[in-house]
Amino acid sequence: MQTTIVIPCYNEAERLNKAEFLAYLRDHADVQFLFVNDGSRDNTLEVLRAFSEEHPQVQYLDVQPNGGKAEAVRRGMLHAAEHFQSDYIGFWDADLATPLYEIDNFLANARRKDFDIVTGLRLARLGAEVRRKNLRHYIGRCFATVASSLLRIPVYDTQCGSKLYKSNVVKDLFKDSFVTRWLFDVEILARYKQQHGRERALTRIYEYPLLAWEDVNGSKLKITDFLKAPFELLKIRRKYLRHNR
Repeated sequence: MQTTIVIPCYNEAERLNKAEFLAYLRDHADVQFLFVNDGSRDNTLEVLRAFSEEHPQVQYLDVQPNGGKAEAVRRGMLHAAEHFQSDYIGFWDADLATPLYEIDNFLANARRKDFDIVTGLRLARLGAEVRRKNLRHYIGRCFATVASSLLRIPVYDTQCGSKLYKSNVVKDLFKDSFVTRWLFDVEILARYKQQHGRERALTRIYEYPLLAWEDVNGSKLKITDFLKAPFELLKIRRKYLRHNR
């Protein structure tokens, strides 16, 4: 397998679209999915176990107890780096807000200039089908502006749930637990900058403008969670950016 995509799952038994994942895998023998059960309270684990037994390109990892999306992603990324021979390892939201066909575009862009990280950019524009709820969009834009200023790199969209990494940077980026619970995307960028420097971050991280993205009902993230953002960003600054340059 050349590419592994980690899918964090919490109580996804009823809405996991297995048919979509299988349709993609049928045409992509060089891709596999690693589903991470994040201590679900429903029968997600049983669904994933059966799914994995039926299809060789489907793997699963059970994480107990529930630790949140950040920890589920971290454990999944490390597991993939340690157990699979992948050139690229990424993570994707289980609700498929970003369509699976975009994986092809992430890979093409990663290889185009040998980027270390390709991250999804949800930009509504002509010719794209990017549909975001207005309130989330405006809050997201305010947050991204603050995050970009904090990191001192011109990132437009830190919180998109689709990202891809060269496998050789994964272990260092994900080996330690995150200090934040849901701003781990920003924390990963801060870690990369700390480890490799600002100049490399500017040239080896690429924001790919998605062709399609849609807000899916049932998101675990609440608007009130944005109120925690200043405190989460402060943790990141103290941990990684005290001597920001």
